[in-house]
Amino acid sequence: MQKINKNVVLALLSLTSLVFLLFQLYYYKFYLSQKNGAVFSKVRGSQSGQDSTRWHVVRKFLGLIASHNIPVYLIDPLILGLVDKDIEQIRSSPDGPSPECKYFCAPRDFTTFALLDKTWKHEVGLFRTAEKMGFQWLKIINKDPRLDGMDDLSGIEIPLHYIFKLASHAIHLVVFYERSGNYLWHGPLRLKQHMDRKFVPFRKLHFGRYPGAYEKPQLLLVSIDDLKVQIPKNPSNFLEEVSHARFLECRYREARAFLQLYPDDASLDAVEFRKKAKSLLHLAALTLNNLGVKFWLSSGTCLGWYRQCNVIPHSKDVDLGVFIRDYKADIIPAFQKAGLPLKHKFGKVEDSLELSFQGEGDIKLDIFFFYEEDDHIWNGGTQAKSGKKFKYLFPKFTLCWTEFVELKVHVPCETLQYVEANYGPDWKVPVKTWDWKSSPSNVQYNGVWPVDEWDDVIQIY
Repeated sequence: MQKINKNVVLALLSLTSLVFLLFQLYYYKFYLSQKNGAVFSKVRGSQSGQDSTRWHVVRKFLGLIASHNIPVYLIDPLILGLVDKDIEQIRSSPDGPSPECKYFCAPRDFTTFALLDKTWKHEVGLFRTAEKMGFQWLKIINKDPRLDGMDDLSGIEIPLHYIFKLASHAIHLVVFYERSGNYLWHGPLRLKQHMDRKFVPFRKLHFGRYPGAYEKPQLLLVSIDDLKVQIPKNPSNFLEEVSHARFLECRYREARAFLQLYPDDASLDAVEFRKKAKSLLHLAALTLNNLGVKFWLSSGTCLGWYRQCNVIPHSKDVDLGVFIRDYKADIIPAFQKAGLPLKHKFGKVEDSLELSFQGEGDIKLDIFFFYEEDDHIWNGGTQAKSGKKFKYLFPKFTLCWTEFVELKVHVPCETLQYVEANYGPDWKVPVKTWDWKSSPSNVQYNGVWPVDEWDDVIQIY
């Protein structure tokens, strides 16, 4: 046998290794990278690497939902905050404000979009297409609170969140549902026991910790970073909503237990009062909302919502709270124009202001103004015949949305502490005899109005 030249063998081995290495690089670049989203072509003016990855994942997601005719809109607070600074330029420029990838390339782990439930139902086909494009996905479901009521806790589950992940970036798709015909609601993100808690950094998701309530947004189609997306027409208004969107459900289970101990008053007088109270509350909400005055359910009206998910039939009034910083001089004329004459005005803007308006029949609307101190919040009361002043102390609280008599309204987020401050530890026990000067647990004597001020601080009509 002829002797083989060692140099030739080494050359052949080297050439074979080089060809194999080139094949591996080609395979990775044109197959694996396409499948896993690990390497992307450059986006206009952007940096390569991770910044480009975010943009490409968003682009692929928008292509995915467009292929299934799913109308989504951008609600990502970080991106909308950047967009809001350039909103006029974005609105006026069909191709976007800048050649740089400024918005979708911003550092973050995920991008958040919203979907209106009634606009889309066919999720199976979407998931199949998503998988073919290299996405991993997760669907989060939970019970539908819209079906709960005093007669039934349905337990029926609905989709609340979808998450699509590609490479190192995720798309969080939040499902919004219409409630009572006048606002949108999204549920919390609660993982089932079997779900992968490392799928994405769930704790960072902006719309996952609590349920939220929002006004129906007007949408605007814009181009940002070479991508066509819908955004809320007024991003700054939407971002303000995000920061105060937390929603509390009525506690139907506890309300049913309460009514088993204390059967509801179903008399004609009670039914009629509740009908009038609902109408009065809707009118009050419309009037204050038109003025831009934030308010919440207070006193007996708040207790009725928290304890029995309804108006307390023997309360005889509707009670609202307003921070004194939100007071506007237009409040009285606005209610008078709405057909609610002023019944009395006690106190003054600087101290213990309280307004009462006469509703239909003998029902009235009381608006209590709250003053904030370093460690507590309080509202005042005035006895007309003596000029005595009273003060009602509450621990500091924040405001959450809820639904009450088919209306989206605020209540204190720390409702139990609020109710206990006013009604004490026995707030669950109905009390039909109530003296506003002595019955509340948080009432304090607060002096007497000077006689020379009575004409201003004690006005009865």
